Amino acid sequence: QHGRVKVKSTAQQEEEKRKEREKKLKLYITARDACFSKRKEGVLDDDALQLTQQLLSSNPDFATLWNYRREILMHMETVKNEDEMQKVYEAELSFLESCLKMNPKSYGSWHHRCWVSTRLPRPDWARELSLCDRCLSLDDRNFHCWDYRRMVVKMSGVPVDQELAFTDRLIGSNFSNYSSWHYRSTLLPLLHPESPDPPSPSGEPPRVFMTLVRNAFFTDPNDQSAWFYYRWLLGRAEREEIISCVFVSREEERVAVAFSRPVNTVGLLLVLDGQLQRVEWRSVHPRFKHSPVWICDLPPGTISDIVNEHNLTVHWTEKHTHRDCALYTGRCESWCRDSATDQELFRSELSVEKTSVLQSELDSCNQLQELEPLNKWCLLTVILLMRALDPLGYEKETLAHFQTLKEVDPMRSAYYSDLCSKFMIENTILKMEYAEVRVFSIADKNLTTLCHLDQLLLVTHISLSSNQLEQLPPQFAMLQCLEVLEADNNKIEKLEGVYQLPKLEEVLLRNNSILAYLQPLASCPKLKHLDLRGNPVTQTDNIEAELAELLPSVTHLLL
Repeated sequence: QHGRVKVKSTAQQEEEKRKEREKKLKLYITARDACFSKRKEGVLDDDALQLTQQLLSSNPDFATLWNYRREILMHMETVKNEDEMQKVYEAELSFLESCLKMNPKSYGSWHHRCWVSTRLPRPDWARELSLCDRCLSLDDRNFHCWDYRRMVVKMSGVPVDQELAFTDRLIGSNFSNYSSWHYRSTLLPLLHPESPDPPSPSGEPPRVFMTLVRNAFFTDPNDQSAWFYYRWLLGRAEREEIISCVFVSREEERVAVAFSRPVNTVGLLLVLDGQLQRVEWRSVHPRFKHSPVWICDLPPGTISDIVNEHNLTVHWTEKHTHRDCALYTGRCESWCRDSATDQELFRSELSVEKTSVLQSELDSCNQLQELEPLNKWCLLTVILLMRALDPLGYEKETLAHFQTLKEVDPMRSAYYSDLCSKFMIENTILKMEYAEVRVFSIADKNLTTLCHLDQLLLVTHISLSSNQLEQLPPQFAMLQCLEVLEADNNKIEKLEGVYQLPKLEEVLLRNNSILAYLQPLASCPKLKHLDLRGNPVTQTDNIEAELAELLPSVTHLLL
């Protein structure tokens, strides 16, 4: 036993650590309480500043102490001259660097550094940029540092092209630097606020902007950072905000207005035959405070006489725009709208000004797909490019790619199904528009969701049979002209969207999953034919009597 080093047991070591922690905690609590007492007494001196520094050095995320520290520093500004405060704030910046070494993602430390930098009499922005460079070299996704850098760049007037070069360096060392890709997306619009496909600052061709990101995903096709930026770079165009359709009905004495985006009714005015009408605008469903479709009822007798002609104008004062609609003699209804085109409605996600650029990018992605046939990011981007170029012409290829996506990325199969449904609905709307009909048929297409229903304001007959739909959502109430609804052989449980459809006469819902809650149907005054065969609700006791009471207008009920 002699000559051997005595080793403490694990229990003894843990006990000593516990006592040490307790000792430190007592000291910390004592200092904290002393600090709170000083603040309560209004003490704003150097001792209080030193006390907060002692506490924040061990715990830089104590927001109350940072607030107290700022109060002390602001008091010092009233008793010290500029040169003295310059030294005080420079010392504060040095102290903050030690806090950031302890916790590089401390909210309190970065916020306080931002505050100090903006109050420094003679700030050294080059020093702050250097600090950001060092922090981002250690962790290129430190969003606190990125936020601080944006402030420093703004305050110091760093040229945008210089910051772009900075992102080039970071991306060059790590293609997976998503923060740098995102930062580029905030810088490019500053250089080119008008053009969705701009030239580079040096006057180089537009495709130079694509080269960097294309190199990134050819180098590592499975990294999502470059793909997200690539989609942003391709899709800077936005659809114009307009009144897309005005519909007027003599029988209902109702006006419906569709917009290119959801809006509220502030600044919406209706002029009939030169006279401003006092009408109450309402959304098509109570759940919508903002809606792309709004309706109003005219005073009884205003337009009901079929021998009279009327001229309506809807003014949208928020956007200083309007749309006229004429209701001619002998006409029961009338409308005025923009024709739905793929570029205006459904290709705003990707820029369409440079078709040649998009075609070139599609060719590049197809080359990558040949090398990486099961890469989900490449497949999805190919789909988006095809839709931007020719959604109907590429429909077959798009469906095949969606099937591959579901196989290679089964965890997101539902997302791909919904996205595919969206594209199929868009294509059906385009086909319907080209044929100039008011019938919308999209049966047996494996739809899982409904969208773009604001584009179906004028549809009188819709067929959704044999799909995978689970509900008719509230947006379905935008179909204000609908007369016949066919939705047999789905999985529909809810009918919330079948709400106050003034012209709806026939509803076919065979073989769905409707268990209860048929009240929305009662809000459709003209409903005469209802087929609910093959639904669980038909097994409810006394269902026929209940429906007869709930739906007195129905003369042909099938259960």
